[in-house]
Amino acid sequence: MRFSAKRALPLFGAALFSVALIGCESEEAYQTQYLGGVYGAGPVSSGAPQDNVSYWDGDPSAGKPTVRISLGEQRAYFYKSGQLVGISQLSTGREGLNTPNGHFSIVQKDLNHVSSKYGDYVDAADNVVKANVELGKDPKPPGTHFKGAPMPYFMRIVGGVGMHAGYLPGYPASHGCIRMPEFMAENFFKSVSVGTPVTITK
Repeated sequence: MRFSAKRALPLFGAALFSVALIGCESEEAYQTQYLGGVYGAGPVSSGAPQDNVSYWDGDPSAGKPTVRISLGEQRAYFYKSGQLVGISQLSTGREGLNTPNGHFSIVQKDLNHVSSKYGDYVDAADNVVKANVELGKDPKPPGTHFKGAPMPYFMRIVGGVGMHAGYLPGYPASHGCIRMPEFMAENFFKSVSVGTPVTITK
């Protein structure tokens, strides 16, 4: 079979494109723990959508806080004494790991929460060897240990599900938790108490 440079070039280009895609996917996967810029101080994925939804105006307001989360809209609404004071863009549970709907309340607040189930396998120098793993399910490479994913401003709602600062790709992508931009998670965190009602609708 004769080698044709003309025929090989498109194949080479396609291979390069595939490698580039894998690289982007890996980088984005590694950054799924956190978003910077308007979301906080961490690195920003180049594919991150602009957040034109989130705002907070709850500091001057007093009154009993309540939270309503719409899974269909991928938004959280924060009320004080029935008055809307903030809206946050979200990324909730993806298919198969859906965020539950129903009437709940905040059962725990943890400023520097770390996942005990999802994270990375890292080496002794804290370098990521295998990213985005599930402890007990994904095999651990030799010489590594598990490092849980950071979930700052964690507000537990039910079971392992809570609201926290995290990556927002523009669609449901979490393991069931309710990810928010960092500045919104911080505002929600300082404004809720254990017992604050949270309603999650489809």
